[in-house]
Amino acid sequence: MHCEAVGKRYGRGPWILRDVDLSLAPGDVLAVLGANGSGKSTLLRILAGLTRPTTGRLTGPAATARRAVVGYVPDRFTAHERLTATAYLTHLGRIRGLPTAAARRRAGQLLDRLALVGGPDAALSTLSKGNAQKVALAQALLVPPDLLVLDEPWSGLDASAHTVLAELIAETAAAGGTVVFTDHREAVAEAHATAVREIADGRVTARAHPDPSASAPPAELVLTGPAPDAPDWRRLPGVLALTRRGPELHLRVDQAHADAVLLTALRHRWSVRAVTRPAALPAPAPASAADTARRTAGR
Repeated sequence: MHCEAVGKRYGRGPWILRDVDLSLAPGDVLAVLGANGSGKSTLLRILAGLTRPTTGRLTGPAATARRAVVGYVPDRFTAHERLTATAYLTHLGRIRGLPTAAARRRAGQLLDRLALVGGPDAALSTLSKGNAQKVALAQALLVPPDLLVLDEPWSGLDASAHTVLAELIAETAAAGGTVVFTDHREAVAEAHATAVREIADGRVTARAHPDPSASAPPAELVLTGPAPDAPDWRRLPGVLALTRRGPELHLRVDQAHADAVLLTALRHRWSVRAVTRPAALPAPAPASAADTARRTAGR
């Protein structure tokens, strides 16, 4: 997907976005940071194909490939329906081309994984904000998306769902999907994204994504499992190197993404033989006065 000089304003109002240039490839996970009202949601709606840019051009899944699957989670998911969570998701699954039984089964899997409070038969109108967010995530993932667009996806989720969401993002990227999410917290962006952009004054600028290996050595994961049921390890965010040693698979992973990679391995029925998380090397001790004197004397 490419954004070329994309700008957006409504009518003759102020420019919300100006000259946005973005290139996204399969497997990318892009985090967009910015304050409230900075244009994050507008950018996501353009990427998802829900609104057209005023200027510039958008090419990619939402713009040209009608058969591409776009999953979208808005910043506010209104759940004032009398339908149950399962009935709602089954209906959306059928709209997206799934047979009824497959849609219901997929809905059940996602709701179970996200641990929807009240169960799959809870009415949407009774759900809290956090549980409504779980249904919103499930509807975006009913069919594996080529592009997954998430607007403040962690908002309102409980701690266990935070972990599941990180895993779902990693799995989507590993399957070749592109993920774009917004947040206002740098720590979240650095933990889950392969690239970070920041919006300010309508302009999107690249933000240096810190290399976790610069502050902490990568973790090494040793796995064994069924070859036919394996994710594309090299596409998982944070995977730095992969080697096979007999029946074992050795992965070097930056520590910020190690937990998400482990969860993906377990979901695919791989066994974890070992996890090594080396501590960062200590900083060299300051030279003592005696050491300094000896070095000076030796010059």
